[in-house]
Amino acid sequence: MINTKIKDIKRAARHRRLRVRITGTDKKPRLSVHRSLKNLRAQLIDDIEAKTLLSLSTHDKELKQKFSYAGNVKASEFLGELFAKKIKEKGISQIVFDRGGYLYHGRIKAFADGLRKGGLEF
Repeated sequence: MINTKIKDIKRAARHRRLRVRITGTDKKPRLSVHRSLKNLRAQLIDDIEAKTLLSLSTHDKELKQKFSYAGNVKASEFLGELFAKKIKEKGISQIVFDRGGYLYHGRIKAFADGLRKGGLEF
């Protein structure tokens, strides 16, 4: 229990350090990722206007139908491809990737690869 709290505190500190350098605009918004044990959530954010442009999660119906368990790499990559498709529909082709203090490994890396496969640049 204590180890979990320490891990969360350290991740939050890493995220604060990253956020100093990362800012999203309307032409190049920030894509923020939150990972839990069973799910992955992503938001497209315009930091200048403090608006969420798009939000998607592994809780959504499209992913629930395809995957029974969303806490794996395959579901993360599919979420990335789906998210990239929805971002492209909004007319955005470049983003700033905010990994949220998580290591660029596993599900976070698979999500980023899915975004790139969908045609986004970052």
